[in-house]
Amino acid sequence: MTAIALTIAGSDSSGGAGIQADLKTFSALGVYGASVITALTAQNTKGVTGIHDVPPDFITAQIDAVFDDLDVRAVKIGMLSQVSAIEAVAEGLDRHAAQNIVLDPVMVATSGDKLLAANAVDALRKLLIPRALVITPNLPEAAALLDGTIAHDEAAMEKQARALLALGAQAVLIKGGHGTSTESVDLLVDGDGVTRLTAPRIATENTHGTGCTLSSAIAAGLAKGRDLPTAAREAKRYITDAIAAADTLAIGQGHGPVHHFHAWWK
Repeated sequence: MTAIALTIAGSDSSGGAGIQADLKTFSALGVYGASVITALTAQNTKGVTGIHDVPPDFITAQIDAVFDDLDVRAVKIGMLSQVSAIEAVAEGLDRHAAQNIVLDPVMVATSGDKLLAANAVDALRKLLIPRALVITPNLPEAAALLDGTIAHDEAAMEKQARALLALGAQAVLIKGGHGTSTESVDLLVDGDGVTRLTAPRIATENTHGTGCTLSSAIAAGLAKGRDLPTAAREAKRYITDAIAAADTLAIGQGHGPVHHFHAWWK
């Protein structure tokens, strides 16, 4: 049976993040990708110059069209900039009994541009975190979800992850990519304990789409039947290799994308 994953996210016109990164990741990892577009962004490696939100009724129509026909085994959720979009997605997930939901709480682009309306943060907490198998915040996103300060060590990361578990998620993968140590350490925290995922920190400016790519790689693993720790470990290896190969691409003048097809483009 063909493994199918769905991404519900915004479009990145430069192709490095959002829907485009998710579909590239699914394809690279042997999973058929479907998509629900929640917003159009005018965006490149230097920043976001515009956002056009898709009306919630059309988000609903896309969700229904996909689930009415495709056997979706995992769902990755990315950019949802407005409360109405969050509500439409939550209702759609329930209506179709969606499984293996990976929530990437996208708030700010790599360029620093805000992608989530301030009044939508609470809706994200209340409506989507409790529906998620795993949420994948980076350090600034975890702090914002908890109205706290950015964690600066692993003890603080674990404490914040457990606070996010208390909001209803089954697991939290808190990402240490914004840290400063020689290792990039992510912590997968659930009711059974903590799994430490490490990789060497790679010196590159080409990190556009890292969060989207990691979360969609986890969804791809889940769609193929992996358990969450295995999917997270495989996704960590994939994003590490994609970052390591990013400088072999020459894309744009700002933060270039990671190399989704590093295993095939030689």
